[in-house]
Amino acid sequence: MLRDSAKAFLGENAPVAHLRTLRDTRDETGFSRDLWRGFADMGFTGVLIPEAYGGLGLGNVEAGVVAEEMGRNLTPSPFFSTAVLAASAFNHAATEPQKKKYLPDMAAGKLVVALATDESSKHRPSQVGLKAVPSESGFVLNGEKILVIDGHVADLLIVSARTSGQPGDAEGITLFLVEPGTAGVHIERTAMVDAHNAARIRFDDVRVASDAMLGQRDQGGPVLEQILDIGRAVLAAELLGVADEVFSRTLIYLKERRQFNQLIGEFQALQHRAAHLYSEMEITRAAVLRALQVLDEASRESAAMASMAKARAGTTATLAVQEGVQMHGGMGMTDEFEIGFFMKRARVLQELFGDANFHADRLARINRY
Repeated sequence: MLRDSAKAFLGENAPVAHLRTLRDTRDETGFSRDLWRGFADMGFTGVLIPEAYGGLGLGNVEAGVVAEEMGRNLTPSPFFSTAVLAASAFNHAATEPQKKKYLPDMAAGKLVVALATDESSKHRPSQVGLKAVPSESGFVLNGEKILVIDGHVADLLIVSARTSGQPGDAEGITLFLVEPGTAGVHIERTAMVDAHNAARIRFDDVRVASDAMLGQRDQGGPVLEQILDIGRAVLAAELLGVADEVFSRTLIYLKERRQFNQLIGEFQALQHRAAHLYSEMEITRAAVLRALQVLDEASRESAAMASMAKARAGTTATLAVQEGVQMHGGMGMTDEFEIGFFMKRARVLQELFGDANFHADRLARINRY
């Protein structure tokens, strides 16, 4: 039922043409506020938020269902940054007063929250160099974050900072809640190649109170990894949606396009390529579902399965968009044709929170190979 409602809602209100319009008009927000209110009316904004705070109280599997349908439509919205990452962060680390203050507004679509963690072009979550130095009233933050999804429109930032140790240490990381309007916070929008939102944020002597900590001091590393694994699995679901939509469109084209007086779908070489892609997608579908399930179960396998799903989904989506462009021929390369939008989105999603190489290495370390 959730999949059907998400498919109908997004297909009607946020098709690929919606993203094209935002891109071509250089929309400063990068998504539709009306659409985001629609997300709230449908309950999607509160999919991971407990019912006690106005959410649906569902799990990561359900968040993945919504994300997959977003992948099919390339929907630009703060769903990932707010309803997935931020909601997970509050669920795992927030105090009761913090939950009461922020979660109801997040569930209602009134609050956009962004996670600021990466500091280099490649995903290295333990390489936190942004420093948080204790002061009389709390902490002073200095440093920079990049690729902050929806950072330029966020009403609240969750910032990973180093309170002890050196960049690369798993310990010594603390999460802070920072309001974008705080003195010393400088935000620059950096729209990504797929026309979705990101930001570069610099912190110059930003003062935050002690109660702005999300979780315990120096103990943010494990919490951050939990948040990131949920994000990775949900991104994998979105990648699966991208691949599935491209595959569906390509199959339709193979059944309609004629060459040498016959349908190109009758050529055995193209049939083999389509069958191979279908097989890869089905294996990836199983991996993504399992990753989301073990995250809901808080299993010891969750980290390994999240990396496996993200790596597989990235490579499968890349294969899907490349085959889609190839099988559509010359028009597959044009901007007027929508396959190129899916290729750009797949490339960005693969990089976010670690590409296939990052997760292959992480999986090997987890299994002590």
